[in-house]
Formats: sequence, structure tokens, C-alpha cells
Amino acid sequence: GLIHKGCQPLTVSQIISYFLQWTWLFGDPRHVLYPRNSTGWFCGIGPNKGQPNLLYFDILKCATSVNVMATALNGFQCPTTQVEKAALNLLFLMLLDRLLYFPRELSPTQPVLAFVFIRDLVNGFNAREIGVRIFEDFASSWPWILLGLLIAMVVSMLFLLLLRFTAPVMVWVLIIGVLGAGAYGIWHCYWEYANYKQASATISNIGFTTNFAVYLQVQETWLAFLIIISVVEAILLLTLIFLRTRILIAIALIQESSKAISHMMSSLLYPLVTFVLLLVCVAYWGATALYLATSGGPIYKVVALNSTLNDCKMINGTVDCDPQNFTSSDYPGCPSASCIFIKYNNEGLFQRNLFNLQIYNVVAFLWCVNFVIALGQCTLAGAFSSYYWAFTKPADIPMFPVCGSFIRSLRYHVGSLAFGALILTLVQIVRMILEYIDHKTKAAQNPCARFILCCLKCCLWCLEKFIKFINRNAYIMIAIYGKNFCVSAKNAFSLLMRNVVRVVVLDKVTDLLLFFGKLLVVAGVGILSFFFFSGRILLPGSTFRSETLNYYWMPIITVVFGSYLIAHGFFSVYNMCVDTLFLCFLEDLERNDGSLQKPYFMSKNLMKILNKSNKAQKKGKGKD
Repeated sequence: GLIHKGCQPLTVSQIISYFLQWTWLFGDPRHVLYPRNSTGWFCGIGPNKGQPNLLYFDILKCATSVNVMATALNGFQCPTTQVEKAALNLLFLMLLDRLLYFPRELSPTQPVLAFVFIRDLVNGFNAREIGVRIFEDFASSWPWILLGLLIAMVVSMLFLLLLRFTAPVMVWVLIIGVLGAGAYGIWHCYWEYANYKQASATISNIGFTTNFAVYLQVQETWLAFLIIISVVEAILLLTLIFLRTRILIAIALIQESSKAISHMMSSLLYPLVTFVLLLVCVAYWGATALYLATSGGPIYKVVALNSTLNDCKMINGTVDCDPQNFTSSDYPGCPSASCIFIKYNNEGLFQRNLFNLQIYNVVAFLWCVNFVIALGQCTLAGAFSSYYWAFTKPADIPMFPVCGSFIRSLRYHVGSLAFGALILTLVQIVRMILEYIDHKTKAAQNPCARFILCCLKCCLWCLEKFIKFINRNAYIMIAIYGKNFCVSAKNAFSLLMRNVVRVVVLDKVTDLLLFFGKLLVVAGVGILSFFFFSGRILLPGSTFRSETLNYYWMPIITVVFGSYLIAHGFFSVYNMCVDTLFLCFLEDLERNDGSLQKPYFMSKNLMKILNKSNKAQKKGKGKD
């Protein structure tokens, strides 16, 4: 039913809003962050500041009281005095003393289990020692790690800026390399086919076997490989011949993207803004989840270990208490009575809906993350489209294009970005639900059910990829024309479908080039860091020596992983630039004809490739 405030019914959004307000008002993360002593005070804060650890006076009572607690209460707490301590050394020594005493009192077969526990405890401290050593390696090598990441950033930036000069050479070298690899594969397959010409074994004689090396000794296998590679090579050659103009257009757009970034260097720093906003989303989600988990107040009950006495039976687990004001003298008939924490309150409307609110929190987190990504794409698209539609470059490019586009996106396009992010979020939620169902029913699934679930997961994965593709191009059209999400998505999809061959060629050429760029940055910086941190390269005047490192591979892994993230961030900006300029180019072709009233905004290189030109231009206002 509806929840009413006075005479006005509350909507679902208002109910959720009130619940979240209650969460932040009544949640207490201290329940998770700090332990409580027997009096209910938190360790490490307030009157116990400087004493963050909890000490159990008699830890064996935790084991001897399990049955008593289980029968008396719906929960468990160790019924021994618990006080705060400043360090864990005393606790560890007391625990070790108890464990050593415990085996002596047990039967001959039981001490083995206790000593196994001690061994595992010692192994845990070995893991802690390894962690300390790794931390020492980071402490001594962090300046050089930062230097490696700086080199990765410089190399990524230079790679993108130099594409305006090197893109044609790199693209054609990569294409020729692929064709050359195919030609070598054809020769090698023919050579193997000729070697096994006299072999008597055939596929029909061998049949099916898991030893695939046997098939490589059959002439028919190499004949099949030869035919397949030859067909692929022929398709690639025909594609290259018939799509050479579109490949030239893709190269020209890649060069133009490099020029655009050189005029908007601040765009390369925008991934940092996205990263900070994502951190805010993660922090808000984590804090809300923590407040939700601790929103119920603690419940304390009077518990007596000696439950055989009548007075103890009457009060055992039935009487509420306050540990800060509790004294056993209040129950003279039950001297073993103590005030023990049982559980957190899970009754009431708010507590019964905690699970639903946690789900809502996850949905809100996904929505916020997708919105932040959409905001970044729209901001970069607006900046790069302002470059393309500047008739005279760079004179007509607006000042601070990235900042201006960011402000426009927040002022005019928040609704469209949120709607696109919501569609993607809904698809992701359905995928998560399907994964959950698959996980819970895996043991009971038959082959047919597994096949159906696999098909559903594959379809939803494809749907998510398609939604991301539509959203990305819709945000570009939103940044160009300022129309709503649905209209922009429809126009972008129609425009791309009318130029589907150009889309495929540009996408594959860009992917090939950026993959090569990432490989160059990560592999180059990784090899350099390996030679440095392993001691094979010594910098003159440097006080750093690889012998001081406990594990020299840890800084190497850090540099390689950081280099990949840096390269991915830079290249994602470049990829957005290519996609934006491509849509602008297609719009330019369809809406303009080169006349004085409708001049082309594309570069001279693109007009030359397409055999187009502006019929009249003002003197001195050509495009570079």
C-alpha cells in the first residue's frame, strides 16, 4: 500500500528519498569500523582513543558457551569480559599461551589440530611479512615508478600528435604486414602439404582424437589450411582494391583527429575528470551501503551461562539491558548474568526493506557511473565538433572548447545523458540478474537449460554492446545539434547505416592503429622498466640499486599496468575524436554542396580524396 504523509500519498521516489535520508541519519559506520567492549563503548575513539584493539579476558568461554547461547538467543556473542588494548602483542601472546595450554589438557589426538592452527597462524604472519617487503619496495622505488609512468604519458602523447605525419605510413605498413603474413602462411601450408605428399595417413583413417598433433601429420589438414588462408588473402586483396578510397578517407580523418588534439591539448587531461567523478560515485555508493548496513541499533540482552538456576532461566535472553549501565548486582539470583550484544535491530518498516534499498543503491551506482561516462563523451564530442565546424582553423576555434562543452553539457543536456545512461543501466541489471540465476541454478541445470542460458547471456551481451554504440553516437549528435536523446539516436543510426561501409573501414583501421599504439607504449615502457629494475641498466649518478629490492618484479608490474591505463585514457580521447569528426564529415557531405551558401567544412585533403571543392572561398581562408 501507499505510505501517507498527512492526507497526501507519497510516490515511490519520495519513499526511497525518505528511506535514504533515514539511512544517513540513523546509520552508524562505527559498528563496522571499530570493535565494542563489554560496556558498549567503541575502541579507538572517544574515551578509548589510542586503544583500537579488543581483548577477550577468557577466550575459551567463546567455545564453551556456544550451546548455551544457541538455545537461549537468536544470535551469538562471546560471553566474556572484553576490554580495549593499545596493541595486539599482548593479545597474541595470551592467545598463543592458551593454545599451548589447551593441547596439554586434550586427548593425544586433539593437539594436532591446535598445532595446525598455530602453523596456519604463523603462515599468516609470513604473508604479512611479504606484504611489508612489497611495501618497502614501493617506498624505495616510487620515484622511478612515477618516472616510468611519465615516460608512458609522453610516449602516448607523442604517438597521437605524430599521427598527422605518420598515419599513412603506419596504416599501409600494417596492412602490408597483414597481407605479408597471409602470403607466408600460404607458402608454409603449401610446403607442409608437399612434405606429406607421400604419407599414407588420411583424416578418415585417423578419425576423431584429442591428440591434435596427429592431424598436423596429414596432408589433407594442410590442404584445408591452404585453401582457408588463400580465400582470406583473396578477400583482403579484393577489399583493399575496392575500398582503397575509403581507406584513404579513414587515414585522412585520423590525421585530422591528430590536428584537432594538437589544438585542444586539454582534452587529453579530461580522463582525469572522469576518473575523479567515478571515484565520487564509488565513494557515495560505498558510504550509502555502509550506512544502510549499520542503520539498525544494537540489541543487548541479559545472558547467563549457568542457566540451571530458576532465576537465570527466567531472564536468560529475554531481558533487554544497557551495557554502559549494567551491573550483575541487579540480578542477585543469577550471579553469572552479563549484558551481551546479540544483533542489530532488523524489525520495523525501514529494517525490513534494507535489502531492497541496497539493490536500489546498486542501481543508482550503475546509473551514476554510466552518466559520468556519457558526460565525458558528450563533452569531448562538443569540443571536437567545434573544431570541425570552424571554417577557418584555428582562428575560428572557440576559446577553451573543452570547458565550454562541459558547461553546455551540464546546462542543456543532463536529461538526455541521464536517459541514455538509464537505458544502458537497465540492460546491465538484466544481465546481472541472469548471471545470478545462472550461478544459483548451476548445479540443477541440464544441457538444454545451460544452452538456453548461454544464448540469453550472449544476446544480452550483444544488446549491451549495441546500446553503447547507439549511445556514443547519440551523444555526438546531441553535442552537435542539441536535440533530445531519442531524436539524436535515430539521426545518428540512420546516418551511419547510410554509410555503413565507411563506418566499418574507419572502425577497423582505427582499431588496428590504436592497438598497435597501445602495444608500442606498454611493451616499450615495460621492457625499459624491466632492464632498469632488474639492474641491467644503471643510470649515471643514480643512487638506486636493484639489489635493494626484495621483489623487483613488483615495480615492473606496477609500471606496465599504469602504462596501459595511461595509454587507454589517451587513446580513448583520440577514438572519441575520430568518431566525432567522422559523423561531422558525413553530415558535411549530406548537408553541403560546396557552394557559397553551403560550403564544405572538411579539410583540403578530404576534399581532394573525394574530388570535391568549395566553389568560392575568400582569399587567405583555406583550410589546412
